[in-house]
Amino acid sequence: MFQPVIPVSGLAGWRFLQRTYDSQLETFSKGAVLQRDAEYFRENIGQVRTAEDLTSDRRLLNVALSAFGLQDDINNRYFIRKILEEGVMRDDALANRLSDPRYRELSEAFGFGPGEFVKTGEDGFVGAIVARHQTNSFEVAAGEQDGAMRVALYAQRELAQLAHDDMSNEAKWFTVMGDPPMRQLFEAALNLPAALAQIDIDQQLEVFRDAAVSVLGSDDLALFTETGARENLITKFVVRDQIRDFSAGMSSTAVALTLLSG
Repeated sequence: MFQPVIPVSGLAGWRFLQRTYDSQLETFSKGAVLQRDAEYFRENIGQVRTAEDLTSDRRLLNVALSAFGLQDDINNRYFIRKILEEGVMRDDALANRLSDPRYRELSEAFGFGPGEFVKTGEDGFVGAIVARHQTNSFEVAAGEQDGAMRVALYAQRELAQLAHDDMSNEAKWFTVMGDPPMRQLFEAALNLPAALAQIDIDQQLEVFRDAAVSVLGSDDLALFTETGARENLITKFVVRDQIRDFSAGMSSTAVALTLLSG
């Protein structure tokens, strides 16, 4: 199978990946495994009418979960079934109580919950899920070579959507903090420690917003409706991730030299 080409790490690698993204994704999506996944999904998803139908078919479930970046939950079928069955209409539905917004997106996309309508037979549904599955699979493959590239690609895809959402700015920040890849991006770009997650959630929000004002000039996430603002944030993330890796490597070298000299 074709694997994403990332000739160098850091900002140069990110720039190369941006320039070649469309052609690389197209070639990657033509791989035999992804083509078989897509064909199976197209042929069988129309028969799925309940959460149990979906979770009992591992191949269909894999495509569905991958489309939302949740492929690591493939063996948590009871949990996913509950997410799907409860839907998103009630405030106390499981998907609405989880901090990671991807579970809500998954449940909403299929429409198995009370008061919802099943969307598996709708025009455009299959194409949208398959496309997301292929895109996420490419991001995962890129991440196997360079973890920062997976986060950057995810942010490039999701940040504009978050910025355009009609929820409050505070709700957007909670979405950022609950979405693992997005949180990783903002923590690095704003030069915040991962240990921040250990303090009270409202205090975390204050720290994120203060840092955004300091680094970006504003804590209004609507600013990322602008392409330049998104590129600026992702560039900060990639550069600071590269600096961190370089510093960690230097520290390891220093420790090794100390041990050798001792």
